[in-house]
Amino acid sequence: MLLIRCPYCEETLPEMEFTYAGEAHIVRPENPSDMSDEAWRDFLFIRSNVKGPHFERWRHSHGCARFFNAVRDTVSDRFLTTYKAGEPRPDLASLLSAAGQSESEK
Repeated sequence: MLLIRCPYCEETLPEMEFTYAGEAHIVRPENPSDMSDEAWRDFLFIRSNVKGPHFERWRHSHGCARFFNAVRDTVSDRFLTTYKAGEPRPDLASLLSAAGQSESEK
């Protein structure tokens, strides 16, 4: 079972309390109607599939119902950190060193 910390409620709860909402920090195009079908398809469906730390968006669906971001290691399923929506990405090197890993290990 995954344990996830909601940065708004400041509680660590089982994953059943949360809903995965896709990759974090995806910026919506300003004028989607000006995009080609292929570019729009890529925006909607093409996402990175990294092995290692991945920036994700989650929702505390059975709690405060707010969206937040997280950095989760896709190999170990361990959450390195969670942070409020709208906050900048945390420094990945700092997170990995705090977890006792280096980027070359990923």
